[in-house]
Amino acid sequence: MDYIGVDGCRGGWFAVALGSGRNWAINVHKTIDELWNAMNAPSMMLIDIPIGLPDSSQRICDLETRKLLGRRGASVFAVPCRKALQAKSYRQACRINKQVMGKRISIQTWNIAAKIKEVDTWLQHTPAAQTRVRESHPELCFWALAGKHAMAHSKKTAQGFTERFSILTKIHSQTAAIVEQALDQFRRKDLARDDILDALVLAVAARFSAGKPKTVPLKPATDQKGRPMEIVYPPGRCI
Repeated sequence: MDYIGVDGCRGGWFAVALGSGRNWAINVHKTIDELWNAMNAPSMMLIDIPIGLPDSSQRICDLETRKLLGRRGASVFAVPCRKALQAKSYRQACRINKQVMGKRISIQTWNIAAKIKEVDTWLQHTPAAQTRVRESHPELCFWALAGKHAMAHSKKTAQGFTERFSILTKIHSQTAAIVEQALDQFRRKDLARDDILDALVLAVAARFSAGKPKTVPLKPATDQKGRPMEIVYPPGRCI
């Protein structure tokens, strides 16, 4: 499988893998390391989790992506500094982030802090992944694939699910089969419906990017570990 889309879920990490032709595979993995080892060095893996972490101010990629998404901009959370990920509680994380960044973190950001830390640590110990794994965002990918139009409805609503599903079915012929199997194979307490479409659109975006996705911003800065503070998306309109 050459192109992987990954989204965090209650069960761990949900991955959609697309190969040549009509080949595809899906699974929920407990850890990101387990997922990577099961993928056998894909050409590109897009993941909906921050990779490049700030150390003094908000990331430019988040600010610019919010502007591009307009009404869906709230789906882009402010990213915590690396030190805040070591906190044992939300209150402590807020205190550390305010000291370093000048702002507290939201409870939504704290809820994914453990996953940010997991990926940050994993990348540090997995050099082979550092050039193949890129940060992306499902809403930015849907925006790009739909001709730079933000989605009209929240992904948590029935209308939002249908809107995104319709876009994907026009682009990838196996969309219905992938979604149907995921809904049947995994429990909703482990994998939400919107997680399925989020991972799938990232896999599709990786495939359409052919190794050369566009980036927000155009020239990303790097963090203290040399990782780009970017959000990537597929070039060109696909529907």
